[in-house]
Amino acid sequence: MRTTTLAMALIAILFGAAGAAADDYPSHPITMMVGFPPGGPTDALARLLAKGMEAPLGQTVVVETVSGASGTISTGRVVHAAPDGYTIGIGNWTSHVGSPAIYKLDYDVQKDLQPISLLAYSPLWILGKNAIPPKTATELIAWLKAKKTQTTFGTVGTGSAAQLAAVSFATAIGVRFDYVPYRGAGPAIQDLLGGQIDLSCLEASATLPYVQAGKFKAFAVVSDKRWPKSPDTPTLAEAGTPGVSLPFWHGLWAPKGTPKEIIDRLDAAVKTALADPAVKNRLTQLGQVIFPADQQSPAALAAYEKGEIAKWWPIIKEAGIKASD
Repeated sequence: MRTTTLAMALIAILFGAAGAAADDYPSHPITMMVGFPPGGPTDALARLLAKGMEAPLGQTVVVETVSGASGTISTGRVVHAAPDGYTIGIGNWTSHVGSPAIYKLDYDVQKDLQPISLLAYSPLWILGKNAIPPKTATELIAWLKAKKTQTTFGTVGTGSAAQLAAVSFATAIGVRFDYVPYRGAGPAIQDLLGGQIDLSCLEASATLPYVQAGKFKAFAVVSDKRWPKSPDTPTLAEAGTPGVSLPFWHGLWAPKGTPKEIIDRLDAAVKTALADPAVKNRLTQLGQVIFPADQQSPAALAAYEKGEIAKWWPIIKEAGIKASD
């Protein structure tokens, strides 16, 4: 009887401590993990979001970069952190959909993380060197189908959104590409500028200046909707390939087991940050499209990620994409 009473007392103490911690949250700075190099779209979004969350939270949000393995190292740090709300992680399609399908991880991306909020997305688009004849997306598709030799297509990152967009595009129009792998967007851009490759699929916001300067061509965005920063560029669906859509989206997660009160506090801080006119304006300048406020929630992020995994994991498996590619 005494053992049972003692056990119940211990449980009450633990739950009481957890409740007190949630009530006091946050009492010191929060770390936001980023799994991609500084200067890229994920890093830029993280820094703007972190700064915007500080006022509603009343604490500093420190951005910490741990890049490598397509974002999975940083995600692992979040998974294995204490579920107290002081370590959160920003991720994207690559780190939370593509990479978990090809890397052997010691965590389950859906079961071992607690979603906080959908954030924003930027489209990928199909780019081509200036020397190829097509001027429009429709002309590009016709030209590719008529070619007797394979077209070179630069891809960035194994299992990345850009690689899957390229594979989906080729499958949709019934052609095969001669894929040229790159470790980053920079080298792919240089080879596209130099004419060493015919096509590539890259993030639109990072390559828009080259398109505007006439350095290479943008044929279509890999999205359901046109991109506000380049409204004259059609979607692939408009060009005749319905269903080929892969927006490069971002979300925010915490470790599994983080108290609901803390998740709600973080979710509210995200909403406040993304509604701030200065943050909205800067993200728009960077080419990011903020998800509607009703999608900035834990449930919306969980459902969105689940749908993306259901769609893309079979495609990744069928394409035979592996971490060693």
